[in-house]
Amino acid sequence: MTQEVSIRCSLARPNLPVASSPVLAYLLLEIMPTQVLAQVRVPVNVCFVLDRSGSMSGDKIDRVREATKLAVDSLDDEDVVSVVTFSSKVKVEVEGDRARNRKSIQQKIAKISAGGGTVISKAVEAGLEELNRTQQGGSFVQRLILLTDGETEKSDELRCRQVAERAGQMGVPITALGISRRGSGSWNEDLLIEMGDRSGGTSDEIKEPDDIVPYFQARMQDFQGTVVQNALMTLRLVQGVSPRAVYRVIPLIANLGYKPLGERDVTVELGELVKDQGQTLLVELLLSPKPAGAYRVAQAEVSYDVPVLQRFGQKVRADVIVNFSHDPNLVQEYDPRLMNIVEKVTAFKLQTRALSDAEAGDIPGATQKLRAAATRLLDAGEADLAQTMQEEAQRLEQQGQISSAGAKTIKFGGRKTVRLTDLQQQ
Repeated sequence: MTQEVSIRCSLARPNLPVASSPVLAYLLLEIMPTQVLAQVRVPVNVCFVLDRSGSMSGDKIDRVREATKLAVDSLDDEDVVSVVTFSSKVKVEVEGDRARNRKSIQQKIAKISAGGGTVISKAVEAGLEELNRTQQGGSFVQRLILLTDGETEKSDELRCRQVAERAGQMGVPITALGISRRGSGSWNEDLLIEMGDRSGGTSDEIKEPDDIVPYFQARMQDFQGTVVQNALMTLRLVQGVSPRAVYRVIPLIANLGYKPLGERDVTVELGELVKDQGQTLLVELLLSPKPAGAYRVAQAEVSYDVPVLQRFGQKVRADVIVNFSHDPNLVQEYDPRLMNIVEKVTAFKLQTRALSDAEAGDIPGATQKLRAAATRLLDAGEADLAQTMQEEAQRLEQQGQISSAGAKTIKFGGRKTVRLTDLQQQ
């Protein structure tokens, strides 16, 4: 039977040296829905939770209205949409409704106006209630998009984290978005990142109001392309092989970690897979010395469900083969695209440690790591982000702190340094 998911294994260096000490190997796992699912479409149940506080007035709220109406246009008739707005108070603008009633939905969206303060947790709770009410036992892909340009009250931050945790338990990933303008924005990026992470979703910065429309359109395509659920990777390792780290590199860089399973096996939760995107993982493996020859060092297994096809507990496997060689020419060969990814993930690690060092008051350590990350990014072709890191390193050295705008660019931009086109270029 044809599989709904495929696994492709690649090594940064196909030939490793015969040595007397352990060798580090970088393994890329590309896990993709296959053409079997090309025409599969799972209905979407999406809730937009939108900031309408006073600071959103003008072109921000105009673009939010436009983007949300266009998102409704992109939905199929049987999809479900709800809209919640918040300032000092929460208002359900659109109760969960089938997208076939788009004209009525869009008329309600058009009436959204800005004014008041910012309280986030109650709005997200209201959004979750709408999603839960309209789910009705169906096999919908559930999503919540949170968009804000301000900070919630300090007393509300703990509740935001708790609500995000509950969203994750409900199977509702949150896409938490902060709107800036020309590098400025008063919203709390750490809170939005944590809300995205805790719910199993993501977070991002929208730098300009004009970017809201294309961003919403891209996210709706992702939601509509979600076809595989409950994906779980198990990496079965032979004796003498141990994992050091597992990073997701598409769609965003993230340290996934892993859970031990038995003596040599580990598991990594992947969640959902989107058509034409899937998930790509970079696995760092430490291999004990071997004589020259080819060896099977691991097997990657992905279990998954396709509920819309009533396919549950399906599995696909792929072996990882490593060649050890004495030939100095062979061991110097490497995969350029994969090494580019390694450089970018290394930069991500450095920037993460730099921000942590800066927060702890270790200015020299943070400055050094930011500059090292910038060098890696320059080598990988990410000139703009590298320049931002160089500028923030200088600011940190001279003023003892990183700018708010710079911190946002580093935190969000640094996770996007691996792009889909990087892996499509052969």
